[in-house]
Amino acid sequence: MASKRTQALLYARRTAMAGIALLLLIAGVRSSWGTAQHVMLAKGREHGTMTVAACGAETCTGPYTPEGRTPDHPRVSIDKSIAAKKGMKLRVVVKPGTDEVVRAGGSGLLHAWTPLGGALLLAGLVIGGGLRLTRTAWAAGVVGGALLVASFFAL
Repeated sequence: MASKRTQALLYARRTAMAGIALLLLIAGVRSSWGTAQHVMLAKGREHGTMTVAACGAETCTGPYTPEGRTPDHPRVSIDKSIAAKKGMKLRVVVKPGTDEVVRAGGSGLLHAWTPLGGALLLAGLVIGGGLRLTRTAWAAGVVGGALLVASFFAL
């Protein structure tokens, strides 16, 4: 009787840990997709260059110069990052229907998927500690860490 109870507890623990790891990964993808969709599916969207004029606590603002024939946005805003300094020119994509922009190109793509990198690191800990799948845990942790490091150096 005790062995069946022990097996049931082990199964419940594994199920719970797998659920937590899956929840972390879903949250990372969902958090990243809000920005990544504008960078990855940029065909047909407004592209241009933003010159950083001023930075507040959370956002930076500045004038926008479009590439081609698109409506001009006199002032756009972008989420503040460490790399944004006054006078810097950034390639950007305009979020449809707003005056918000996101970085374009490879650096924008890496920056957009940064939350997924953090989620992979955390999921690696859960996978290794809770599920005892060390190789899978190392793989998730290395991929997440590489994504975070690449994003840091790309910006």
